[in-house]
Amino acid sequence: MRVLILANSCVGLYKFRKEVLQELVKNHEVFASLPDGEFNPQIEEIGVKIIETPIERRGTNPVTDLKLMKRYKEIIDEVKPDIVLTYTIKPNVYGGMAAQLKKVPYVVNITGLGSAVENGGILQFITVNLYKLGIRKAQKVFFQNEANRDFMIEKKVVKDNYDLLPGSGVNVNQYVVSEYPDRDSIEFVYVGRMMAEKGYGLYIDAAKIIKEKYPNTVFHICGAYEDDYREKTEKLISDGILVFHGLVDNMVEIYDSIDCLIHPTYYPEGMSNVLLEASACGRPVITTDRPGCREIVDDGINGFVVKQKDLDSLIEKIEKFIGLTREERKQMGLNGRKKVEKDFDRKIVIDKYLEEINKVK
Repeated sequence: MRVLILANSCVGLYKFRKEVLQELVKNHEVFASLPDGEFNPQIEEIGVKIIETPIERRGTNPVTDLKLMKRYKEIIDEVKPDIVLTYTIKPNVYGGMAAQLKKVPYVVNITGLGSAVENGGILQFITVNLYKLGIRKAQKVFFQNEANRDFMIEKKVVKDNYDLLPGSGVNVNQYVVSEYPDRDSIEFVYVGRMMAEKGYGLYIDAAKIIKEKYPNTVFHICGAYEDDYREKTEKLISDGILVFHGLVDNMVEIYDSIDCLIHPTYYPEGMSNVLLEASACGRPVITTDRPGCREIVDDGINGFVVKQKDLDSLIEKIEKFIGLTREERKQMGLNGRKKVEKDFDRKIVIDKYLEEINKVK
């Protein structure tokens, strides 16, 4: 069988769907339409044939988007797939339209609805209607959280051809529990882009306040610089409040070294991968009470949940964590590991995809 994957980035496809690819290439010929990117060689090493396809991920030019749909139709003609798998909004919408026109079964993965949908207004209206066109004949539409699913049901985008995935899941054999830190310092980490919606501003503001009150705390950052926060971040690094690591290849080493992950996002997540990874490594997490985060954390059991965009709430929960004993923190992390093994193992995602592919005659 020939499987064609349409995605807007090699990063997510490799980092969060590598095991799905590895399983698919065992019995099928797999192609991936992707823009040029740093992980394309690793994807090819798995055995996937890449078709380089430029995408303006955040562009809104309808002419450019129609050209993308035309290119997807050409790729389907070239590859002659038995099934098409799509990820993220433009491949979901325009890849879905192309698959419909070519009468090829396709499976859609909605990895998050994005700010355009969450913020309402004309952009929500346009996006929802594009989704209606793109996914109306999908064999299956996978959602990563119940809130996204319920929204799309309410808007009559899907009827009965949907299912729920545990996000992208997490590889519980790669992200494993190590000994919980035993030292005088209490160390936190933020992992992600330095952008307001990801809660980065809240994290560094909390770090400044907590560090002054609790000098034995350390606040790490792993991620790429965003210009809006560069000057403030560099000042806090020079003042000894933040420890900057940049982009990190082996995140397991980071999770092993810290006491707790802080993820105060208010970005429209599908399911937060960093929360899954840290929890799989047996580390407590502090995150926001919003879809894609709250499903992973049972407040007070494997971490703490804070109010969105609320610095006081974040500081309160960080202080609550600091007040725990080492054994209590360690147990909290082990509770997270158990939850991930039960509900978020990536094998669940693999099995759901194989089930859909096996439906194709």
